[in-house]
Amino acid sequence: MSKPSEIDKPEWWFYHLQRTTLERAVGPLLEKCLERGWRVLAVSPDVTRRATLDEALWTYDDRSFLPHGQAEAAGLDAASQPILITDQPDNKNAAQVALLMDGVEVPTDAPFERCMVMFDDGDGPTRQKARDQFKAAKDAGLVARYFQQGERGWTEAGK
Repeated sequence: MSKPSEIDKPEWWFYHLQRTTLERAVGPLLEKCLERGWRVLAVSPDVTRRATLDEALWTYDDRSFLPHGQAEAAGLDAASQPILITDQPDNKNAAQVALLMDGVEVPTDAPFERCMVMFDDGDGPTRQKARDQFKAAKDAGLVARYFQQGERGWTEAGK
């Protein structure tokens, strides 16, 4: 497992939500991150989104548990959280993955192994921001992958 300071260039993965809410879709993706030994920084400026995500991670699957905490919780040790839900992209839990929601931006060369941008088809401004981020990653010569949500899960466009 790499530390964020050892990362040269992050991969950018884009997830286009078309069938479910972000909160329903993100659990399996975060579970895969944890299975790889990665920590996740889940960032949204929307307090309602953060609260809904927190609830969804407690209840998304009866057979598994996604350890997490909200940065704004009193007494929380942010550094010890495998998944830290926050409103700022400050990497307080030494995450390898940034989950960017609701139009959050980080520099193209942010110190993560992977930046995962999730955006809803019905949110035009956020969808456009994701397009701009995809173009910026490609223009910087970084790996940028685009996934659409279908009936059977995620399908990578162009594959």
